[in-house]
Amino acid sequence: MMNIKVLAVGKLKEKYWRDALAEYEKRLSGYCVFSVEEIKEAPGDDVVAEGKDILKKIRDDEYVIAMEIDGKQIDSREFADLIEGLGVRGKSRLTFVIGGSEGLSDQALARADERISFSSMTFPHQMFRVMLAEQIYRAFKIARGGKYHK
Repeated sequence: MMNIKVLAVGKLKEKYWRDALAEYEKRLSGYCVFSVEEIKEAPGDDVVAEGKDILKKIRDDEYVIAMEIDGKQIDSREFADLIEGLGVRGKSRLTFVIGGSEGLSDQALARADERISFSSMTFPHQMFRVMLAEQIYRAFKIARGGKYHK
């Protein structure tokens, strides 16, 4: 079974975001081992310090996808193909990285195997964490021909 981890700078503060994320964690449990690890925000939005903390949480065998505004924009089907293709190629440990308000450090970006953007718009980081979980769930449903996607 695929292991998918989300590393995200900052905490989910509002209960409604925590509840929404918990719902997708529950839904994903039938498809993968899904986890979210929070990285403490550095004082002064120090991306270098946050980047060091991010890198400490990434294993050598993980395929890392940085979520960043300048990354490649793909649609939901392409995202599903990416996740499914990585699994077929034996990449069973995927890590998605969401930076803080100032983005990701150069060191964290250098560790990424891919850079993806959901949009050129800026989203609140708490909301984006839920959006990413939903898209991962949607990707599994697409890959299995489920009706959720339509």
